[in-house]
This record gives sequence, C-alpha cells and structure tokens, in this order.
Amino acid sequence: MSSNKTFLITGVSSGLGKAFAEGALAAGHRVIGTVRNADAASTFLALAPDRAHAMLLDVTNFDSVPKAVARAESEIGPIDVLVNNAGYGHEGILEESSLDEMRRQFDVNVFGAVAMIKAVLPGMRARRSGHIVNVTSMGGFITMPGITYYCGSKFSLEGISEALGKEVKPLGIHVTALAPGQFRTDWAGRSMVRSERSLADYDAIMDPIRAARRAKSGNQPGDPAKAAQALLKLVSAENPPVRLYLGADALKLVQDKIEAMKAEMAAWEEVSRSTDFTA
Repeated sequence: MSSNKTFLITGVSSGLGKAFAEGALAAGHRVIGTVRNADAASTFLALAPDRAHAMLLDVTNFDSVPKAVARAESEIGPIDVLVNNAGYGHEGILEESSLDEMRRQFDVNVFGAVAMIKAVLPGMRARRSGHIVNVTSMGGFITMPGITYYCGSKFSLEGISEALGKEVKPLGIHVTALAPGQFRTDWAGRSMVRSERSLADYDAIMDPIRAARRAKSGNQPGDPAKAAQALLKLVSAENPPVRLYLGADALKLVQDKIEAMKAEMAAWEEVSRSTDFTA
C-alpha cells in the first residue's frame, strides 16, 4: 500500500472529526468525510478541493450507508481507513431519561458505526488490508453518574471493536478503539443532549456534575490537533493497538479503575471460586 491512504471519516463538520480530517489532509491523504447538509459539504471540500470529498450521509439512515460507501469507493477509490467518529453525548440520570433517548444514543453511537463497518468490510476483506478505528471514549471503560446511556453506548462499541478485531485480524484488517479523554470540542456544549431534571432525590449528585461540565466546556485539556497526529501514528503502525487512550486524564482514570477492579476481585475471589463443581 502506498503511504497515501484514503480515509473515510464520519462526522467531519466539527470536533475531533474535523481535526482528524484536517490532519489527514495536511499529511497528504485523501479524505471522504460524512456531513449532514450542503453547506457543511462545501466547507469541507474547500479544505483541499483535490483530496477532500464530502459524503452527504446520516449514519442512522442504515439502508443508505452501503450504497453511499459503494459509490464513494467506485468514484474515489478503495477505503484504507474507516474512522467511526460520528457520535454525541447524552447527559441525564437513567431514571429521568426516556427509552427513546437511549435508542437515539445507541442508533448514532453504536448502530451507525456498525453499519459503516459492515459497508467497508467486503472491500477490505477482498484486499486483505484496512484499518477500522472506532472512536469510543474513556467512558467506554470508566463510568460517571449522569452519562449512563453514553457510557453504555461506548462500552458496547468497545466490546464490538475488540471482538471484531479478533474476527478480521487473520484477514489482514486491523481494528482499534480510540478512546479520548476530555478534548476541547463542543461535546459538552452545544453538541450534548441533556434530559430534563424531574426527581429531587438526584439533585445532590447531578446538580454539581451538570454545573461542572458546563463550566469546563471550552477549557478541556485535550488538543484536537494533537489527537489527529496520534491518529496518523496509529494508522501507520505495523502492529497497531487494540485500544489507544488519548489524554493524561483518560490514562489516569483508566489506571485507577483497573487497580480498583483488582482489589475488588481479590476481596471477592473466594466467592467467585466457590461456584465451580467440586472435583
């Protein structure tokens, strides 16, 4: 494969998706970026008229995904790297959040990503090469109250990524879960869907969290441009990792959880072992 790759990146209009696309284009790659409207398409095309290709697509319109990907591969060329970036955050106490809100969260963050994967896999499988990068979150391993649906969706995408990687590795295809910490994007601002508060019992835990998240929006430690450079290193690696955390905050919180899990497993080891048949 040549050093110049064709990327398909979902959700390139803002946030990490925009940074990923800009970084790949600056490095000389071709980028097919999904956008939701004609204005966003024009803006994206202007980044590099010869190498930026806009794809009008809603990833939750599952039936249209295979046709859109097939058309892109026919017109632009084989897709070397799929970056499933499109997604959003839902903030809300589980008891206060509707099942419809949960369905929407999973439609975008999980089912949309899987639809994209299923669309690119036949070509990657035929070529015995390719890299699928699913943007998850540190919230796909650690959890925080008030983003239960979001964490659930990212845990799901993490599990799908890891299992899929074992299925396709013998076929020359890599899969990586890319798990960012807090980055300076609109994730916690205008892009976040927030459920209405209704139960006073949760005020003590939720009110400080909601206030802190609003205050921190725009001041997060992660630099999207540096995340894009990390993505480029990832997809150029001969043996890329199964998951890659981005940000010192993500590393620390994940390491802390692993230590807590080890301690809890040790404390309950006797009970865990007690359920086997006695030899």
